[in-house]
Amino acid sequence: MIDYRKFFSDALALIRSEGRYRVFAELSRRCGEYPKASLHEGFASRDVTVWCSNDYLGMAQHSLVLDAMHRALDDAGAGSGGTRNISGTTHYHVVLERELAELHGKQASLLFTSGYMANEATLSTLARLLPGLVILSDQLNHASMIEGIRHGRSEKMIFAHNDLDDLESKLKSVSTERPKLIAFESIYSMDGDIAPIKEICALARRYGALTYLDEVHAVGMYGPCGGGIAERDGLLGEIDIIEGTLAKAFGLMGGYIASDRVIVDAIRSMAPGFIFTTSLPPAIVAGALASVHHLKHSNEERRLQQKHANLLKHELARRSLPVVLAPTHIVPVVIGDPVRCKSLTDALLHDFSIYVQPINYPTVPRGSERIRLTPGPFHGPTEIAKLADAMEALWLRLSLPRAA
Repeated sequence: MIDYRKFFSDALALIRSEGRYRVFAELSRRCGEYPKASLHEGFASRDVTVWCSNDYLGMAQHSLVLDAMHRALDDAGAGSGGTRNISGTTHYHVVLERELAELHGKQASLLFTSGYMANEATLSTLARLLPGLVILSDQLNHASMIEGIRHGRSEKMIFAHNDLDDLESKLKSVSTERPKLIAFESIYSMDGDIAPIKEICALARRYGALTYLDEVHAVGMYGPCGGGIAERDGLLGEIDIIEGTLAKAFGLMGGYIASDRVIVDAIRSMAPGFIFTTSLPPAIVAGALASVHHLKHSNEERRLQQKHANLLKHELARRSLPVVLAPTHIVPVVIGDPVRCKSLTDALLHDFSIYVQPINYPTVPRGSERIRLTPGPFHGPTEIAKLADAMEALWLRLSLPRAA
């Protein structure tokens, strides 16, 4: 008889031997006290400060968001009733799609249950809709984009990260008769760097390619209305398809695309990941609508977040810690080894009640293991100083490499 269980045990043993077995902390976020949370350890719990949340602006606990969700829950109940094509399209969904289309200066938008699904379903469906499509994909694109391209089974070319010369060389190699799509991100979440969007769009026009921009780490965070890097740089009209999320700066869950009405309608009509998935609950959509609308008109959350991110970078750099001084809100600190990375995060949690998760392969390449700090509007100077002091002490204790 085949010992099926051994296959799974061996796979887990390999991950453990490489020092990248994932351990999840059991947290209870406390409404109104973000970034504080309760860490559950057996039958006991204690206070910790969360430093790695994607709830970048603390909108998951904003009173306007919560009030909107409570009203929708009382008015419409818990669930959406099914898939969008059967019984799951509510007025909440339609209004939010209008709001998101306006945010990105597009004719239409389409909601998905997650940003991952928005990328996977849209990119794979584009490959089926455009015979002979060649997708040119940035080397560091997110796993959801990679999976969408793979499932679409179109030809793909991977260009070196943010390398315009390599991208142009590959565009030149493709026949002018073949449809082409350039898929890239505005902010790359592991290094916090920004794509040369304007230049990529110029190449797309020159070689007759569509542009597909993932703005998940930028929506809500950049631009006068929170429309992302493309809005900040005045490039919304240059992008054919924008993909975003409701699960980061907007504080809830879900993903979406925004584009030309015909493109959105084709994805709506053809993407299995949209057609066969139960839609987001009305309360989630109502909360997202309140969050998007608020951040269209309020810059205070963004201002404080950027202020605290810059302060944290300064404090880590002056202690000669290997912080990546990226031009965004993301603050990576590279360790370069999975075991030492886990030792650092364990010590931060155990000794200083600071919660940060280690980031290992396959999220980042082997040898570039790191922690990824995401200070927000509620991480003030006192918390920032406490984190920087704790990290400096642990760098000495654990003999971790300093900045070059």
